[in-house]
Amino acid sequence: MSLAADSLRVGVLGPLAVGSAEGPVEVAGARLRALLTRLARSAGQPVTAETLAAAVWPEDGPADPASAVRSLVTRLRRLLPPDAIASIPGGYRLDVEPDAVDALLFRRLASEGRFALRSGDCASARRLLADALDLWRGPALADTPDARSAIAALEEERLTALEDRAEAELAAASGEPAATGGSRSGPTGAPPHLSGATAEHAPAVAPRDPVAGTSSSVPDPSDIHALLPLLAEAAASHPLRERLHALLFRALRACGQSAEALSRYETLRHRLADELGADPGAELQAVHLLLLEPETPPTPPARNRGNLRSSFTSFVGRETEIGQITAALDASRLVTLRGPGGVGKTRLATTVASAAPVTTWIVELAPIADPDLVARAAAEAIGAFDNTFDDGESARRAPADTLDLLTETLAARPALLVLDNCEHVIDAAADLADQLLGRCPNLRILATSREPLAITGETVCQIGPLDPEAAVRLFTDRAAAARPESIVDDKDAVADLCDRLDGLPLAIELAAAKLRTLEFPQLAERLGDRFLLLTGGSRTALPRHQTLRAVVAWSWDLLDPAERELAEAASVFGGGISIEAAEWLGGSLETLTALADKSILQPSRAGRFLMLETLREFGQERLAEAGRLVKAHEAQAAYALDLAERAQPHLRSADQLVWMHRLEAERGNLLAGFHFAVGAGDADTAVRLSSAMCLYWLYTGARPEVSGWLETALAVPGPAPEDERVVVHGMAVVNRMLCGSFQADAVLADFELVVREAAPFPDHPLLVIAEPLFRMFIDDHDAGLAAIEARMSHPDPWVRAVMWMLRALLLEDRGEMTAMRVDLARAASGFRKVGDRFGLYHSLNWLAQIGLMFGDLEPAIEALEDSIALQRQLSPGATAVQTRTILASALMRQGRNAEARTALDAIVAEAEADGDDPSSARQALFAHLGLGDLARLEGRLEDAETHYAAAVWLREDSGGIVPPQWNALMSRARILTALAQGNAEEARRDLSLAVEQGMEALDMPVLAKVAVAAAALAAFEGDDTAAARLLGAADQLRGAPDRFDIDAAVLERGLRDRLGVVAYDAAVRAGRDLERDAALALLDRLRR
Repeated sequence: MSLAADSLRVGVLGPLAVGSAEGPVEVAGARLRALLTRLARSAGQPVTAETLAAAVWPEDGPADPASAVRSLVTRLRRLLPPDAIASIPGGYRLDVEPDAVDALLFRRLASEGRFALRSGDCASARRLLADALDLWRGPALADTPDARSAIAALEEERLTALEDRAEAELAAASGEPAATGGSRSGPTGAPPHLSGATAEHAPAVAPRDPVAGTSSSVPDPSDIHALLPLLAEAAASHPLRERLHALLFRALRACGQSAEALSRYETLRHRLADELGADPGAELQAVHLLLLEPETPPTPPARNRGNLRSSFTSFVGRETEIGQITAALDASRLVTLRGPGGVGKTRLATTVASAAPVTTWIVELAPIADPDLVARAAAEAIGAFDNTFDDGESARRAPADTLDLLTETLAARPALLVLDNCEHVIDAAADLADQLLGRCPNLRILATSREPLAITGETVCQIGPLDPEAAVRLFTDRAAAARPESIVDDKDAVADLCDRLDGLPLAIELAAAKLRTLEFPQLAERLGDRFLLLTGGSRTALPRHQTLRAVVAWSWDLLDPAERELAEAASVFGGGISIEAAEWLGGSLETLTALADKSILQPSRAGRFLMLETLREFGQERLAEAGRLVKAHEAQAAYALDLAERAQPHLRSADQLVWMHRLEAERGNLLAGFHFAVGAGDADTAVRLSSAMCLYWLYTGARPEVSGWLETALAVPGPAPEDERVVVHGMAVVNRMLCGSFQADAVLADFELVVREAAPFPDHPLLVIAEPLFRMFIDDHDAGLAAIEARMSHPDPWVRAVMWMLRALLLEDRGEMTAMRVDLARAASGFRKVGDRFGLYHSLNWLAQIGLMFGDLEPAIEALEDSIALQRQLSPGATAVQTRTILASALMRQGRNAEARTALDAIVAEAEADGDDPSSARQALFAHLGLGDLARLEGRLEDAETHYAAAVWLREDSGGIVPPQWNALMSRARILTALAQGNAEEARRDLSLAVEQGMEALDMPVLAKVAVAAAALAAFEGDDTAAARLLGAADQLRGAPDRFDIDAAVLERGLRDRLGVVAYDAAVRAGRDLERDAALALLDRLRR
């Protein structure tokens, strides 16, 4: 093994990840990834070519598997270090150690961890199993979904390792030996390669107590807390796996959440009864009995538990946060929970603190208005004055004396001090924390605040809203408490209400309490004024926690003037605010950071900051009260316009992706600015903003709503730049056509008007395209080619690349395929040079289709895969339907029918999930045509008819959502199906329709496909010579033979056999030598 190969690391526990000494290795292409994944699964061991071929092509593999695998191995070797793949007789070997592959390393660590667990070495088991599970980055073998048995085996091993780890954590926590018997999977003895492994992997020191920081035989409770979300997620995915659920229930109990465990047990019991008609097994029943017993504290009952109060209500959700906080307390002596008001910081802190195995105190700072009294409040909370002979002068005690008393009390033993609600006395709280941590080495502090304490050693845990599932559970729980007979069955409606309340626990609880007097629909309807509605919280709560307005106002009033001004300005930015936008508005990075520190803004990706809807409404309410709301919206719209106009030229350059991502991040704000301009009657802003956004909207996919926005902008009265108006008008027309209105007379008339409007602006890079594009849509080839020729000397290289592509498409319509291929190559080169991925992926798409026609399958498939990747770079949500459909057809041509079927089924499923959107219907239509062709070629004629009928229904139900060429292709499909069923009469009727539709579109490649169907009919009726002549006429119409058409290839073989080579070639040549008009006339005569 070479040193280079020795550095190779392969990850298959998730998407394929490859790294070497030189850095990450990008392995593109599904087949290369499947090949490397299969080699990696047997790293260091030989794998036969047959096995590799089966992994790469699960069904319908190539005719010569060994050669196909050899070709792929050659391509893969170019990507990997030298000698990484060794050739062996009959196969290949990935020449790396097993531990270089994460799946094999996982298997070893999990096996050793289970052996350690069975041997009673819980410390080693916990570490080994944690290391094993940390290797997982996602679903196993994600790039080879057909390797079902291997995926299932790895997933089973992962679940077993997770269960073993939970068993180890719980056993260590209780001091009892692990119970790993029964029917659980896993090794029953030492792995054969394990020699002294227990000693080798034994921890260097005993586990540390997370709060006291001292050695202890008791494991860190944070490890059990950290496991909770993993166990809960796994249990949700495997609802009938009893050992997993039993461990989850035990872990919940160990974390003081027996009520939650009992609730989950009842849910599981009902599910087992409903789905299996069975009761929980013996293990679950035993755990249930344990849950019904009173919880026993994990530490001696005589220990001082501080001043934490018991909670009156259940604690819902937050398993992940509990694990993160307890882990943070293990690593840091000062942890601050930061988050907006009402997010549940106090309850979360007390829940974590109640599980800590040390004395725990809480200091409630909310009532303290004077920073000088913070230390005294802490001393009173922990009872420091109770240990002195107080003569009544404690209130006048000097701060230094108070700090000494605190130190004396807190330094005596390991302790956790909760400083709750620090934001309004932040400096004093920070100083107290700093002093105490310096004086008390066994002390840890858990603070809650809307901003950090900002002292050395602090770990900040950002607390956000509840996740949707937990929010629904909280509302349901509190609604039942407020009005037991109030049962809301519509979980989606509850989820929507919780989402409108930003997932804030306080807001959800206040809303649930309103069910005492309101029905749920009334509550949801009145939520538009949340501040007026959500009042009347617990009488024992702080005044600022009794209404939603008071909670928000408390935070707002703590801001300084500059912070308040920027917060109010940011409240009209519905899509969040960037650093650039804040500075554009006159704010500063320092002020923006302060708002994030104070939980008014939430840091998001790429330097953006989000504001909860509740805070946005409050900020806009404040702006309205001051008479500044309109000005704030005007400023936001002005920023949106400035950004879009700066972005527009970059969308045609190498910086395209950077600016696309910026516009995508600002999409909500751009639309908000547009809608405000429209509502305010600001035609200049509405038109200019729409014009600047046209390319972005085109690149991200045509949608009906885009035409609506553009037409709305044009309807705003008032002055606006004329060239920008024409751009907006043109894009509205093009978008309508791309959404389905391909040849409606009104649309084409509108497009012709755009061409006339664009004439005065020959230098505009978008308007100069209008006439050639229009001529292409109306099939006016000569005028289109003349318009393109006049623009070939345009100074903008992007425009010239567009002209090459449009000319290629016009040449295709004329059947000049060789010339088309040359022009597409020029277009692709031009788009590459300027950096336009949109133009490049279209060029590659068309080049691939021409390559397929010429029989160049492998390069065409690579071009299609590259095209899909480019589309998804531009728009991560892009479906790339047309390209994927063509790729599926290419797989069919290679005989890889199962892969093609899977790909097309996925397209249909995606379209159905998207609903009634016209683009989704078009997506499904294309896929159904492909599935119909596949079924017909496989002889499944009923299935073929079903798919073709679905395509026709989608076209008719959606009002003509496909270009006219596709009508002819659907008729061709019906012709070939009828012939397969022996129904010549029906085939003749469909042929007449197909010719009529093809002549209407005058698209030569489509007419060539119709001619192939006509040849099939002639052959069926016994006129083989006429059939061969029609095949030749098809070649003449498209400009070259089509090596991709499976039906033509099958027909050609039959005709050659029956006519003989000489007679067949002569008949084909007779058709091929026809003039274009004669070939069209030959086809046209077939119409009835």
